[in-house]
Amino acid sequence: MSLYGHHNETTPFLERFAEGATTYTQARAPSTWSLPSHVSMFTGLYPYEHQLNGRDQRLKPGHTIWEDLRDDQDYATAVFSSNPFLTAAPVGLEETFEHSVGMADLPFENAMDPREFVREQGKGAYTAFFREAITSGRPVASLANGVYEKLDRAAPRLLPDAVRNDNSGVRFADKFLEWETEQSGPWAVCVNLMDAHQPYKPAPEYDNWGEEYLHKLQDDIDSIWEFNGGQRPWWQRRALEALYDGSIRQLDAILERIVSRLQRRDVLENTLLIIAGDHGEGFGEPSNIKPGTRAVAHGNGGSHEVLLHVPLVVKIPGQSEGSVDNSVCSLTHLPGLIDSTTGNESENRFPPAEPVVASGYGLNDRMRQNASKFCNDLTPYEGETRVYYENVQNGTVRKRITWKSEEATLEVRDAQTHYRISNSSEGEVESVFATLDQKEVTGKASDVDAEVQQRLEDLGYA
Repeated sequence: MSLYGHHNETTPFLERFAEGATTYTQARAPSTWSLPSHVSMFTGLYPYEHQLNGRDQRLKPGHTIWEDLRDDQDYATAVFSSNPFLTAAPVGLEETFEHSVGMADLPFENAMDPREFVREQGKGAYTAFFREAITSGRPVASLANGVYEKLDRAAPRLLPDAVRNDNSGVRFADKFLEWETEQSGPWAVCVNLMDAHQPYKPAPEYDNWGEEYLHKLQDDIDSIWEFNGGQRPWWQRRALEALYDGSIRQLDAILERIVSRLQRRDVLENTLLIIAGDHGEGFGEPSNIKPGTRAVAHGNGGSHEVLLHVPLVVKIPGQSEGSVDNSVCSLTHLPGLIDSTTGNESENRFPPAEPVVASGYGLNDRMRQNASKFCNDLTPYEGETRVYYENVQNGTVRKRITWKSEEATLEVRDAQTHYRISNSSEGEVESVFATLDQKEVTGKASDVDAEVQQRLEDLGYA
């Protein structure tokens, strides 16, 4: 992000917006991938405390800031995202909101859904589907949904780009803005935009640093594990960062779309706006704790700063002057910030004077199965990584890490600038984690259905 000094101008709007907001230069995600990070942001519990790190687990009701706002303060709550973990997978996050808008699976959302028809009538009932579509009130759109679904399953390459589903951030921004106009009281919303998530496919007007060759290269890559396994050179992974930059530029434009609309509606002044990344992304940066490994995409273990060091910009109601906070902070503490802003906990300070920790996990069964196709030795990717951050001075952060028998202490300036100062964590990581209690907030999740599974795999969550 150019807001944080990146050489490509990826966030021109956010830079202007930050002149009236607070920019946190040392914010950290609680984990290296979406599910545990979002659970932490919603509950105020670190991943070690909530222990929800896979789709086989489910968050029990009654533990999130959204439910507090909805049930105790009469806020209307909603989530808008193509992220299946927030709007489709049975992990307990979608249910914390009153209203949910997820991925568009069909070109006409308000017409007949052929999948529902198949579930009720069975496969092959084409005449019955045609008859019901004709009398549905939206016959052309319903029939088009049927043709789309058939082609999408049997021959997806025959679908022209013009009719493919729109799951860009623009759609979710507009869905939110449409919903907001219908609200007569206070609301609290999560808009989780996935435009900068792999695969990186910025629209032409934002693809300022990519070339057609890079798009073809990205399409040809079967798995990120090709890099770990040596089947592809590391320069190819680094080259894709140009597409990632274009995706961030696209997100910046979508953010401007949201903020400008709220401003025109005289809503922004009284709104707490939190802009954050739930994790970072790796393009081949060498690990400081796992010998011979590098950060690739996210969620495959490790604790590299490019995965945990995230952007955070906050505008509280009535704020007009910008400021910069260089103290280390965690997205886990965001529920406390929301509580203090809504008046529920007026004494809460952000960031609080509490430890900042993070966790990276090893491979689950599905990831292990995929990785083993490319890597002979999966040992470097197994096992939990624990991290403890503390402030030093002048915006410098000390990072202590443990992984299996390895440990280290680093000095961190920013996501790309850090160096090892010791081969020991001096027992600090164990001491801090010993103060955390594992909470009984999760249960067993139901199985993920085939459609949601495919969405997750499309995003790289094998």
